[in-house]
Amino acid sequence: QVQLQESGPGLVKTSQTLSLTCTVSGGSITSDRYYWSWLRQPPGKGLEWMGAIGSGGSIWYNPSLKSRTSIWRDTSKNQFALQLSSVSPEDTAVYYCGRGREIGSSATDYRGQGTHVTVSS
Repeated sequence: QVQLQESGPGLVKTSQTLSLTCTVSGGSITSDRYYWSWLRQPPGKGLEWMGAIGSGGSIWYNPSLKSRTSIWRDTSKNQFALQLSSVSPEDTAVYYCGRGREIGSSATDYRGQGTHVTVSS
């Protein structure tokens, strides 16, 4: 059973950088055919795919967030991470990490419980 757990601060100030880490257990982030994704769901809105890193280390970003987003991984810790810069209150959301099979899709076969991040103005 693959398990994912998000970690990071729950409160970030406007214009600062949001940093989150996803720790994966029960499976390797270097496993073939999977994409390790970051997703978010703002209050009252749908789930948004933010970006992903593949088993070989390739990275893809949502074009609407690309200029502010960085994703990387630490294979020694079986973790991958997200940074979102220049945040505003519109970035307030529940942030999830998940394992998916398709770039650009918010569908995942495993997903963390999510961590709520509030951006204060």
